[in-house]
Amino acid sequence: MIRLLVIVLLSVVLSACAAGLSRKDEGMQFRYVDYAGDPVERITVMRGVDYWTSISRTQLVIWTRMNEAWLLTVWDSCTELQFAQAISVTQTGNSISRFEKVRVGNEECPITEIRPIDVKQMRADRKAAAGKEP
Repeated sequence: MIRLLVIVLLSVVLSACAAGLSRKDEGMQFRYVDYAGDPVERITVMRGVDYWTSISRTQLVIWTRMNEAWLLTVWDSCTELQFAQAISVTQTGNSISRFEKVRVGNEECPITEIRPIDVKQMRADRKAAAGKEP
């Protein structure tokens, strides 16, 4: 009985994991990197990071305001970023620079690049594409 219960639970967990991974790729017709501008040395943040999403093992997007997003690239040694449930970003005063780190679990992932994302253009393109769908 216990063996059957373990098998059923494992099946449910594995199904949930697979569904979560596939959902992440759905709707990624417009990639954040396509809207990223030139690298900057630092960004000013008044309230910290409002929201974030992992893009890959070395990239994540942080939202510092409703219409302000940044593509961060970290060292390749950051193995947990792509699957992280929570992160924190170090900052000095009200700014995040390339000398800061993204903390994921027990890992500290140094930031190598910060690029602004053109949120207005990205949203306009997504809205236009949604209007063209039958």
